[in-house]
Amino acid sequence: MRPSVSRVLPALALLAATAFAVPARAQTAASDPLAARSIGSATAPVTVYEMSDFQCPYCRRHAMETLPTIEREYVATGKVRWVFINFPLTQIHPNAAAAAEFAMCAAHAGKFWPVHDLLYKYQPVWAPLKQPGAFLMTLADSVGLKRADVQPCLESHQGQKEVEADAAGAERSGAASTPSFYIEGGLMAGAAPVAVFRQVLDSIYAVKTKGR
Repeated sequence: MRPSVSRVLPALALLAATAFAVPARAQTAASDPLAARSIGSATAPVTVYEMSDFQCPYCRRHAMETLPTIEREYVATGKVRWVFINFPLTQIHPNAAAAAEFAMCAAHAGKFWPVHDLLYKYQPVWAPLKQPGAFLMTLADSVGLKRADVQPCLESHQGQKEVEADAAGAERSGAASTPSFYIEGGLMAGAAPVAVFRQVLDSIYAVKTKGR
């Protein structure tokens, strides 16, 4: 989804305001079920939940063009923890759920982020397929993931259940399109450019770390 100015600016105001009321979260990887699909310190002052669809072209643009800069400027510097939440819009993206389920099974084997990157990179290849499963399995080979490690997860539909739980949580947060971002109590919809993220993240980070 392409963000409009009328939607982005109110989101900036909302995010800045809610940052005063939402305390920083402190979690450890051992007790955090989202750790496998998170990047950044568990004690970072700002947490961003990205609610995305692997078949969404705007999500692909965000993953390939915007997220790398955010990783470098905010995640690697300890300012932001970034968490991926599955929100497949199956009404318009028929292969999104299969891709999300595969990614979750890869997460159990410690390979979520390499698979995440390849799903978006090769989205134009697998998205139009009637049966994407065979191609998705080739991605396991590409990231050094043994098929025997991912196949039982797929057959038991463990990943499917986790994807459904993610989607339900995204809807409860107010998300209705992808990508959407839940940032310290505020919701921002659309594949915003990195300049918008800098405004939002810098503002909230300043508030959360004031007085430290």
